[in-house]
Amino acid sequence: MTLIDRASARSRFVRLIAPATGLLVATAALGGVTASAEHGGASTVSLFASGLNNPRGLTFGPDGQLYVAEGGTGGLRSTVGQCDQVANIGPYSGDFTASISRINSQGVVTRIATGLPSDQTSPETGGLVSGVANVAFIGKNLYGITAAAGCSHGLAGTVNNVFEVNKDGSTKSLADLSAFIMANPTAHMNTGPTGDYEPDGTWYGMVAAKGALYAVEPNHGEVDRITAGGHISRLIDVSAAAYPLGLGKPQGHIVPTAIAFHDHSFYIANLDVFDPGFQDQSRVFKITRNGGLQTVATGLNAVVGIGFDSKGRLYALESFTTAFFPVPASGMVVRLNSSGGWDTIASGLMFPTGMTFGPNGKLYVSNCGYLCGPGEGQIVSVNIGD
Repeated sequence: MTLIDRASARSRFVRLIAPATGLLVATAALGGVTASAEHGGASTVSLFASGLNNPRGLTFGPDGQLYVAEGGTGGLRSTVGQCDQVANIGPYSGDFTASISRINSQGVVTRIATGLPSDQTSPETGGLVSGVANVAFIGKNLYGITAAAGCSHGLAGTVNNVFEVNKDGSTKSLADLSAFIMANPTAHMNTGPTGDYEPDGTWYGMVAAKGALYAVEPNHGEVDRITAGGHISRLIDVSAAAYPLGLGKPQGHIVPTAIAFHDHSFYIANLDVFDPGFQDQSRVFKITRNGGLQTVATGLNAVVGIGFDSKGRLYALESFTTAFFPVPASGMVVRLNSSGGWDTIASGLMFPTGMTFGPNGKLYVSNCGYLCGPGEGQIVSVNIGD
C-alpha cells in the first residue's frame, strides 16, 4: 500500500484501477462511516476519530491511548536518473508528509511525529500514497516502520527503516531495512518485465513480541526480526515457504501483509495478487517451528490485518471483497467459526488498512486508508458482540 497498489502484483492492479481512481476517491470522500454490523445483530460500528491522511497500522500504548501510522500525502520530489526506479508503476515521487498520531479516548488526534517519508506512484497509475506503515511498542518505547523511503521511492538519501520515536517527536533510526533486504534477497520475487520488484521494499505489518519487533515485507515476501539494539535477522522467507505449496503468481509470491503473535506462535496473512481467478485465495498461516507455513484458514480476500480476541478467536480484516480489485465500501471484519468458515462482524468498510484490539475489547480499524483524499482517513471502533 499504499499497500494495495504496491505490495501486490501491482502492475496488473494499477492498470485495473487507474482509470477509475477519480470515481473511487469521490465515493470515499462522500461515504463517511459506511460500515454496518451483520453478525447476529450484536456488533456495532462507530466513528472514533477522523481527519487522518491514509491511516495504516495502529496499536494501543501503555498509556491507554491509540497510536496510528499515517501514510501522509505523498509529494513531488523525484530521483529519476539517480537510481533504479520501480518497474511498471514508477517512477515514484515523494516528500516528507507522513506522520504518527496519538488519539485519546475522546477521539482527539495529536500528531506526535511529523515530516516522515511519504511517496506516491506515477500519475498515470493513480498517484497512490504510502508512508509510515505501522507502529508498535516495546515497553514504553514507540517504534515505527517506513514503507515509502529509499531512492527507488523518489526520496534520495533515505532508507526504509525501523525507527524509535523520542519524547519530543524526533526520531532515531534503529535498523536499515533497505540495506538488509538488498543484501539478503528472498528466493522468489516478482521480477521481470511485468513484475513489481521494489529495491527498498514496501514494509507493512509489524508486531512486538518476545522483546523484539517482527516486520512483514510483502513485495519480496519475508518476515524479519529487529531487536531493540537494531540487529536484523530473517524469521522466515515466506516466498520459499509458499513455493512448494503451489501458491502465488508467480509461484511463491503470495504478498504477506499482516502478522500477529498468539499463544507462543506467529501467524501471518496474505493479500495475494489481483489477477482473475485469485478471489477468495487469501489465507491465514501459522509459522511452524521449522520455518514452514501451516494453513489455518482459507477463503479470504485482500487481508491486511489479523488478530485474536481475549477468547482466542481469530479475526481477519479484508480490505475489499466481491472482486479481484478494490471495490468501494466492500471491506469487512470477519471471525473464524468452529466450522472453519467466516462470520461477518462488520461490513461496508471503505478500504480499511489495519486493525487492533483495544483494552476495552473493541476492535479499532483504520478506515479510508487509501484511494481517499487528504484528511478523509478515519478510525472506526467495532463492538464485536458475543
